[in-house]
Amino acid sequence: MPLGLTLKDMETVEALVSARRRIRRGEALYRAGDYFNNLYVVRLGFLKSTVMSSDGREQVTNFFMAGEMIGLDGISSNVYSCDVVALEDTEVCVLPFDRVEQATTTIQTMGKHFQKLLSREIVRQHGVMLLLGSMHAEERLAAFLLSLSQRFENRGYSRSEFVLRMTRAEIGSYLGLKLETVSRVLSRFSHDGLIEVNQKHVRIFDPEGLRAIVSAVDLDHSPSPVTASPMKIQKA
Repeated sequence: MPLGLTLKDMETVEALVSARRRIRRGEALYRAGDYFNNLYVVRLGFLKSTVMSSDGREQVTNFFMAGEMIGLDGISSNVYSCDVVALEDTEVCVLPFDRVEQATTTIQTMGKHFQKLLSREIVRQHGVMLLLGSMHAEERLAAFLLSLSQRFENRGYSRSEFVLRMTRAEIGSYLGLKLETVSRVLSRFSHDGLIEVNQKHVRIFDPEGLRAIVSAVDLDHSPSPVTASPMKIQKA
């Protein structure tokens, strides 16, 4: 949960959690158009958010892992703007938004943290526009792998070895690349000794080499899902 909270504040934050909810792989946490009333923090698992294009194609817009908050897209219009679907069996903590609003007014640190979350979502959207608008396929995939690596490390996992919970087709949808392009670039990275890929298992051997590919891009502003400081909420 946000750094800087007192023990009393933490107790207040834990009280925000109304329930835990389990979602099986392939099931939706919510759908676009559903009424907005909750934010969610991923406790276990991995999810994706998608929107439907005008021609009926599904576009992946985000990925979420443990410790990350979901549902900010519903605040402005009181309805969720995308589908959020579990990529594996997942458990989330349910935070009713009216409780969150009250907490942000009574706990100064919580209010500042929530403002940072909203700000980071704006930065993420700018990063997506940069990635899709000006980066080549190799740059997009290198930035994506480095972003995942950093997020895993932030949560206490290895930054050099992890499992991709999404398919290559889903990565391609998120990055605006064809499946064949994703596979070809991953193979090229592997051939060049930058990474090793065994199905969904990835090992990064040369992070500096990946950074060199995206040297013109600030990775702190590269597209990655909205992240809180890892939220360790234990109370159901």
